[in-house]
Amino acid sequence: MKTAGEPKKSPQHRKRRENDPQEQLRRRLEIMECIFDSIYNGSMVTDADGYVTHFNIPYGQFLGVDPKDQIGRHCTDVVENSRMHIVAQTGKPEINFTHLIKGQKMVVQRIPIKKDGRVIAVFGQVMFKDVRDVTRLARKLSLLQSKVAMYEQELISLRSTRHTLDSIAGESHAIQSLKKEAMKAAANLLPVLITGESGTGKELFAQAIHHAGPRRLHPFVRINCSAIPKDLLESELFGYERGAFTGARAEGKPGKFEIARLGTIFLDEIGDLPLSMQPKLLRVLEDKEFERVGGTTVIRSDFRLITATNQNLEEMLADKCFRKDLFYRLNVIPIAVPPLRERREDILPTAKHLLAQLAAEASLPELHLSREASEALYSYDWPGNVRELSNVLERVLSSLEGDTIQLPDLPFYLYRGRRSAPPQSKASLKEAHASAEKETIRYALAGAKNNKAKAARMLGIHRTLLYKKIRKYGLPL
Repeated sequence: MKTAGEPKKSPQHRKRRENDPQEQLRRRLEIMECIFDSIYNGSMVTDADGYVTHFNIPYGQFLGVDPKDQIGRHCTDVVENSRMHIVAQTGKPEINFTHLIKGQKMVVQRIPIKKDGRVIAVFGQVMFKDVRDVTRLARKLSLLQSKVAMYEQELISLRSTRHTLDSIAGESHAIQSLKKEAMKAAANLLPVLITGESGTGKELFAQAIHHAGPRRLHPFVRINCSAIPKDLLESELFGYERGAFTGARAEGKPGKFEIARLGTIFLDEIGDLPLSMQPKLLRVLEDKEFERVGGTTVIRSDFRLITATNQNLEEMLADKCFRKDLFYRLNVIPIAVPPLRERREDILPTAKHLLAQLAAEASLPELHLSREASEALYSYDWPGNVRELSNVLERVLSSLEGDTIQLPDLPFYLYRGRRSAPPQSKASLKEAHASAEKETIRYALAGAKNNKAKAARMLGIHRTLLYKKIRKYGLPL
């Protein structure tokens, strides 16, 4: 049987009680007290006269006192060296101040609470129980900042590009026009085909276009189609799933198109792309989707494509070595970089630009070119284009004495024919060869100021052989 007692309260009665203003106020006060006691560090609140109105449990545990017994006491009687009452008087907050309690320095904050412009209370909190914690935290933050900076640099090196349009040196009309074309190409997302001889700086233009475009904060992924074996090219471009073939990584690997998502993929030496791969590349360009080798999941990737080649793709079309449909898909924005010999006015500006870069990398003072060295560089045809010019300057700097490059500092082949007399028409090949060799040795000796060791290095022969040839041709020792 049901025992007699207080009747069970109905849902309507509970609802009326919950809506009662006093009950709501009581519940809010309970929540506030729970929140205050849950603050990890010691906290207390005083009124405008400095008397404690709230004192949380962590502060009581830290000081070894009962929190309830501190209510109503003046703050100076509760916490030594307290300034809560002073903040109440001045109305000025004290943020991250040091505070000596029990012979231990702490970091605290005291914040005035105002209503209608008048201080009605002060909130105080211990931020660090030991000031040495601040030093340790600062060290941690410094270490984290260093790591973040390092990771940002690595991310930039992986995702971004080193070269911009400003990296392209040259004053010729051809280069200025190409820069304008590159800037226009950067403004859209259409495929770009860069053509030009080896060493003309095709990748530099590709990086500059990426850097000037809306995708510059996303990856710039390079791949040389001629440097990867035919059997591995597909997995390199599209990636592969786990166990796709012998030697594959256990976890699989994403391909270049997958890595280049939202960025740019640069396919260098596109003319060397195998015929079997060309239709697969065409499909990826048209659909922007592919599957990993050994996989069944379709992967979508939004990328921008830039390709480059030193071959004549139109001739390859006629020889059926390159697909027409792929060529027309790639050649939407053509950029043809002329060789250095066809824009001689760019040789010296490019050389000076490269010298400035090399000097900065090696922490060297500003480097200069003598008039004779400048003439030699200008007169040479540079079959290897800018790459050859850069190589020559690097070799010169490795043994340069001083800050000015003189004619003898340059490789001899750059200027060996500048003073050579043409052979007599009736001379035999052997006589012509001997005459040219004699003149070359004489010129090298003059350029080296009769320093045999330096002349031998310029000629690319051993010093002993140089002495033999000097005696052979009767040249002065």
